[in-house]
Amino acid sequence: MSYESNPILDKLPKHLRQYIKPQDYTDYTAIDQAVWRYVMRKNVDYLSSVAHSSYLDGLKKTGISIDQIPNMYGMNRILKDIGWAAVAVDGFIPPSAFMEFQAYNVLVIASDIRQLEHIEYTPAPDIIHEGAGHAPIIANPEYAEYLRRFGEIGCKAISSAKDFELYEAVRHLSIIKEASGTPNSEITAAERHIEELQQNMGQPSEMALIRNLHWWTVEYGLIGTLDDPKIYGAGLLSSIGESAWCMTDNVKKIPYSIEAAHTAFDITKPQPQLFITPDFAFLSQVLEEFANTMALRQGGLKGINKLIHSKELGTVELSTGLQISGNFEKVITHEGKPVFFLTKGPTALSYREKELVGHGIEKHPTGFGSPLGKLKGINLAIEDMSPRDLKAYNIYEGEQVTLEFEGGINVTGQIVTGTRNLRGEIILTTLRNCAVAHNGKLLFQSQDELYHMAIGERIVSAFNGPADLNSFNLIHHNIKTFTKKPKKDHKRILLEQLYQQVRDFRERKNTTISRNKVFNEVKGNYPEDWLLPMELYELAQSNGDTVFAATIREHLEKVKQDQPKLGYLIDDGIDLVHKNLQTHPTK
Repeated sequence: MSYESNPILDKLPKHLRQYIKPQDYTDYTAIDQAVWRYVMRKNVDYLSSVAHSSYLDGLKKTGISIDQIPNMYGMNRILKDIGWAAVAVDGFIPPSAFMEFQAYNVLVIASDIRQLEHIEYTPAPDIIHEGAGHAPIIANPEYAEYLRRFGEIGCKAISSAKDFELYEAVRHLSIIKEASGTPNSEITAAERHIEELQQNMGQPSEMALIRNLHWWTVEYGLIGTLDDPKIYGAGLLSSIGESAWCMTDNVKKIPYSIEAAHTAFDITKPQPQLFITPDFAFLSQVLEEFANTMALRQGGLKGINKLIHSKELGTVELSTGLQISGNFEKVITHEGKPVFFLTKGPTALSYREKELVGHGIEKHPTGFGSPLGKLKGINLAIEDMSPRDLKAYNIYEGEQVTLEFEGGINVTGQIVTGTRNLRGEIILTTLRNCAVAHNGKLLFQSQDELYHMAIGERIVSAFNGPADLNSFNLIHHNIKTFTKKPKKDHKRILLEQLYQQVRDFRERKNTTISRNKVFNEVKGNYPEDWLLPMELYELAQSNGDTVFAATIREHLEKVKQDQPKLGYLIDDGIDLVHKNLQTHPTK
């Protein structure tokens, strides 16, 4: 096992564990730690007045430190007290898997951290976004339940083939944009590819719509009133640029509603509008409203057609509770209702999310087809027939029958047996020497094998994935692109060592280093670096070394002149140093 487990993670199904990778804490350099510390100190200072009240309290409850990158398996020892856990993954994972983790009360955390050059914002998920953004708010019970419920419903949303293509394109862009040295032409081409995909998605799938809801709540949500909004979305909580930008009049504020599901987003740009929920409970209200529009709850012809168009493994549940899981290929209709369906390839039959004994993919390796609905001229559905009714219509062991369904589906053969559900309703009928036809056209004819006919008047539910997770081998995650680690030259390694010396000094691990010598090395060999001089400035001010502090300040002003885009980062860092000194003056 590549990660430290616990009772919550033990409950994860095998197909989700394939996404987990170890968080190698030794991979984090002193520069990474300085980036975390800067963002967290700046965020906590600013967010204390504009974030939801759960944020600061949640930082403490989830064991997230301002001064060092969290060890998520250390976090787990604290998270378990609120019923959650955390795992590390490599960047973006498929949306359905991401949501399914949430359904198991597990936070998915991209363990890499943004580079110093992208300290304000990165399109790639990183530990600042996931750990410092998502984790604190789940300490709020109402929000935590919303997150879990969202995952539970979201992982059942049906995708389209284009959804996965867009996911891979976004993942690729996030990787190359965060990687150092990527040519601008490559980034521009990747962004253009995403724009082309977004403009040609066609009718949005359920997954696309619920992903919009996730974005405008979990990632970029505001809470409160239009006049006094507070931040709770992880994308805002983890971005020192957008958390300030979103509170200005430049960003339109809209009352949250189900309309957010039909509002697309662009991951590469600041958001032009944001949605405000009055409270966390209202999020769940809108989620349930959206779930009522899903095939999960509507079923019917529309539901099975969504599965056919998705070309992905999915499940239909019949009115008897029988669940058929496979790749749906065909449906025959009559008066707007499905009267026959067909899967292609391995198919499994289940009841209440548990595979029926003897009806796994080994039994149905090439597909499964069955009529639906009532028998012609009989008002009583087969599932509602008592044993006497069944015998009266010759649906009885050993009888040769011709079953004529509404919609022109005919089934002939000899009854072998029937399978019943827990309520005593027949859900499956087995026939020998069977033929199935539609308006005289043969659909299926058994030779020596038995034919198993599903019993169900209608499709009550259709959803993504199998009914029983154990029915299929779902461990087939094939990553085409991996997060790129920056290549280090000798100069970079020496800079990391200088950062480590300053960190060791601040943490009292080594107080013998010469901070003046470190500063002169940075000034001479790394004139573009601003974060290490900022940390040295903080130490000089806290130690009352005003002369040294003034020298560093003068250098930082020159860095600002040479790199104007860094100006506000440096100014904010200096302001934060002085604000902390006023709060905690040196003795």
